[in-house]
Amino acid sequence: QVQLVESGGGLVQDGGSLRLSCRASGMLFSINDMGWYRQAPGKQRELVAIITSDGSDNYAESVQGRFTITADIAKKTVYLQMNSLKLEDTAVYYCKIRCIDCGRDYWGQGTQVTVSS
Repeated sequence: QVQLVESGGGLVQDGGSLRLSCRASGMLFSINDMGWYRQAPGKQRELVAIITSDGSDNYAESVQGRFTITADIAKKTVYLQMNSLKLEDTAVYYCKIRCIDCGRDYWGQGTQVTVSS
């Protein structure tokens, strides 16, 4: 059984930084891409950043230039470095791994990020 465990969330002041980590355990046939999503209260879950197995990355416009996604595919771990955090970055952050050979996506349980003024 595959499980994703996120860490690194917390409370930070406006302009501060946090680094999120997400590590998968269990048998994964392959990893096609790994990504971070977030959901703020009353809003839909949205894509924050995604990185493919060949290293290509893509970001939501709202975080471009502030957030950086990296991954260690061999270790089944994905990171999100978040700099210059803003109040509107407050949300629960979820990691996701896409495994096409497995026929499904896997989601983490979420980690809260709260940015205060």
